Amino acid sequence: MAIVRRRLLGALGLSVLGATPAAALARSEQNAAALDTALAESPLLYLSPLRSNGALSRCQAEVWFQAVPGAAVVVTRSDAWRARAIRQGLTATQLWIGDVGLWRRSNGSYRSLPSARATGTTIEDAAEQARLLDLFGAKYRREWGVWGPRFRRGLNEGSRVMLRYDLEPLTS
Repeated sequence: MAIVRRRLLGALGLSVLGATPAAALARSEQNAAALDTALAESPLLYLSPLRSNGALSRCQAEVWFQAVPGAAVVVTRSDAWRARAIRQGLTATQLWIGDVGLWRRSNGSYRSLPSARATGTTIEDAAEQARLLDLFGAKYRREWGVWGPRFRRGLNEGSRVMLRYDLEPLTS
């Protein structure tokens, strides 16, 4: 019964806003398609952990990532807020996929990129980390001679952590 009520309330809310459920679905499908394209083509994603009240964190960053089915994987310093947030149970994150340069210099333009909410977790399994680092190496061939050893060493000694963000495309 609750599901039917939520669908009805959602449809009524969309009607009040001048949108139909079909229009909302079309926007959702367009965002999903744009997200899939961006995940396949972009060298960067922008992320911001969400605070417990759902607001964006002040910590935002552009990072290298590897797309895997239904998720994006990043490697970051273990003391970075995005890693600490997950350890503290603040796993909700906002992602924008694309490349507009450094987030601080973008005047917020990364917020117009295809986006998704995501839930972050850490990847601890060494074999899975090695497999994913090989994918990073294929994606970032030019830079990997320098960064690959840093990522591997950091993961081994604990100064870096691998994070997985399971994606949920936004509906509008």
